[in-house]
Amino acid sequence: MTIDQQVYKALESKVPIRAAQYCWDLWKADPFHFIISRSRATKLGDFRYHINKPVQTITINHDLNPYQFLITYVHEVAHHRAFKTHGRAIKPHGWEWKTTFQKLMEPLLSDLVFPKDILIPLKRHLTNPKASSGTDLFLNREIRKYDPLSGNNESFTLLADLKPGAAFELKGRLFKKESTRRTRVLCLEVKTGRKYLIPATAQINLA
Repeated sequence: MTIDQQVYKALESKVPIRAAQYCWDLWKADPFHFIISRSRATKLGDFRYHINKPVQTITINHDLNPYQFLITYVHEVAHHRAFKTHGRAIKPHGWEWKTTFQKLMEPLLSDLVFPKDILIPLKRHLTNPKASSGTDLFLNREIRKYDPLSGNNESFTLLADLKPGAAFELKGRLFKKESTRRTRVLCLEVKTGRKYLIPATAQINLA
């Protein structure tokens, strides 16, 4: 199997089928090392520009649902294109990246690729894209419905959905929600009395 075939097969297995050819075309137009990685708690994907390397590397977490994988893939390709076009001095999520990301996402903004419940907040998100789609509460909520463990329903609970003072479990630890600060929530860990800022989009279990 050729490299071209390997990349297409990898993409075909991870993104919505109608987006596979487009994603492969992005890779083929300016190839990079494409790695489907282990799950990472702090990021969905990664691109780092190394001036001393002729071919750059993009990694995407293996356990993302197809819609999250697609958005993350294009997000990282946009980094690749922006750095190559504008140089290393740009801000990672400055206007150069934003306009590139918007341009690359435009051909995908169809209900043939995304379900309508994702498409509506996705279009809104793209008017001024942030460093991570995971910090967009409305978009993240819709995307999460399609996670394998969610069973394509709304049975999961996000930290943002809880009222202040409510108790919840996260990774086996018991917390109480205190106050919301933009995209994060100040929470008290019951056992230790320590306070932590946790993303409002964190999926939690009710205590």
